[in-house]
Amino acid sequence: MKSSKVVKKSMAKINTDQAKINELLTRGVTEVIERGELEKALLSGKKLRVKLGFDPTGDNIHIGRAIVLRKLRDFQRLGHKVVFLVGDFTARIGDPSDKLSKRPMLSKERIKENLKTYKKQVGKIIDLRQAEFRFNSQWLKKLGFEEIAQLAESFTVQQMLARRNFKNRFEKGEEISVREMMYPLMQGYDSVALKADVELGGSDQLFNLTAGRTIQRHYNQNPQNVLTVEMLEGTDGRKMSTSWGNVVNIVEEPSEMFGKIMSVKDELVEKYFLLCTDFSQTEIKAILQEQEPKERKIILAKAIVALYHSEEDAQKAAAEFNRIFGQGSLPSEIEEITISQEKMTALDLVFETKLVESRGEARRIIEQGGVKINEEKVKDGSKEIKIEDGLIVQIGKRRWVKIKK
Repeated sequence: MKSSKVVKKSMAKINTDQAKINELLTRGVTEVIERGELEKALLSGKKLRVKLGFDPTGDNIHIGRAIVLRKLRDFQRLGHKVVFLVGDFTARIGDPSDKLSKRPMLSKERIKENLKTYKKQVGKIIDLRQAEFRFNSQWLKKLGFEEIAQLAESFTVQQMLARRNFKNRFEKGEEISVREMMYPLMQGYDSVALKADVELGGSDQLFNLTAGRTIQRHYNQNPQNVLTVEMLEGTDGRKMSTSWGNVVNIVEEPSEMFGKIMSVKDELVEKYFLLCTDFSQTEIKAILQEQEPKERKIILAKAIVALYHSEEDAQKAAAEFNRIFGQGSLPSEIEEITISQEKMTALDLVFETKLVESRGEARRIIEQGGVKINEEKVKDGSKEIKIEDGLIVQIGKRRWVKIKK
């Protein structure tokens, strides 16, 4: 007969595991299919294959996209086999999820360029040594037309048109390509190729994730469980999106990352704590109750910078932020660029700093009063600027360049 100490220890472990699983299935989670089945599998001790797919449509991963990666990490910490799938083939097709217009196909060259730093970025969150890192071109490019036609038989046009984004575009008479309708078939086939037990994704991915269950049944596999996570708003309150420029990328410099978090709307701070940090929910509640709004953001910004850089970097970024915005000083280090011209228009100068993507963006920022040259606000892009050594160009609140002749 087991001693009472052994029984208590065993019960304590069961309760701890149950708490971790409950946190896994609820924190930042919008839906679980099938919750009871997945919870049972997690409690059984079975090692599950947990899949997460990313299409490399951009070269950087932002903290909104990192939410589901962090959930993948949580499965990994519970001892499950995580599979990070790079959609190098599906990226060329284009995921229509939550897109209100036709998505262009990406070239092989652009995808290859985007992939250069993906593995390093993913490695900031999950342990790549204990994970599979796969590319879906390995199997999708081998599919013949006959097999694709059989897969397509799993869905009806009515089911596709019931998707919110397709429905809206159809009702407006906007173009929907058959290519876009092929996307969930391909994502579903990925689950077959990887023999996934669980697939993770954003809440906008639900149709594609459940398509995987349908296609696994087609191949006589047990259908995967599905878990979707909340979407994160960007620094301006809209959905975080690279195309809108409201993102916080996980490879950004600590000071830039810190400053962007400090600009987040107050009403989003709790959500950022919940989805983007490792604070417990009890700790988050205490911070929100005990700290003033500015201090909450400082704690949040430090935590996020420390996650992707280090505690030391977080402290330095906080000190730098206070020096600039609290004391009105310039940053201690400012990037230098060399310009040989004697004179330039303000528009040309701002574009030459490389802190903007285009002349159109430079013009917009100038007209909105977002540019200072040697601390003087410039709102006329045609204004002639004398180029001198040490000239300081400031764009927005957190970007500076020093001119070197």
